[in-house]
Amino acid sequence: MGKFNFIKTKLAGLYIVEPLIHRDARGYFMESYNRADFHNAGLSMNFVQDNESRSTRGVLRGMHFQVKYPQGKLVRVTSGEVYDVAVDIRPESATYKQWEGVYLSAENKLQFYIPPGFAHGFLVTSDIAEFCYKCSEFYRPGDEGSLKWNDPEINITWPIRDGMEIILSDKDK
Repeated sequence: MGKFNFIKTKLAGLYIVEPLIHRDARGYFMESYNRADFHNAGLSMNFVQDNESRSTRGVLRGMHFQVKYPQGKLVRVTSGEVYDVAVDIRPESATYKQWEGVYLSAENKLQFYIPPGFAHGFLVTSDIAEFCYKCSEFYRPGDEGSLKWNDPEINITWPIRDGMEIILSDKDK
């Protein structure tokens, strides 16, 4: 294995990215991104913006996308855990309206590459989570779109535990 294991999902272009982690008595070291390695795996995006959020248990952010200027995203969690979901919203795709979910955590160090043409969101499953992501296109406020997080046609199976209150922004409601 190189510095990354690129795990294909059932949705074309969507990858779980497993970094090589070097652990010793001091802790660990890993590369979270290496342009050459990603390009060699066929992921030749150019990242232009990094974002970070901090949220508490039950916060559900999503399902967001950009309309005219779709973003590819490489997402990861640096503290806590989230259940991260991507929905294929490319009408010409064989997997249109299908979704994939993966747990991302500070412990497992997994990343999720979400290509342009997908809606994206996550549910915080730990007390607090810090979520980081690289974007292949700049955010443009007037270019936002969203799917309802509980759209019955898409039918995402969120890991909502007993007693968990879902916390949404007004926009996501």
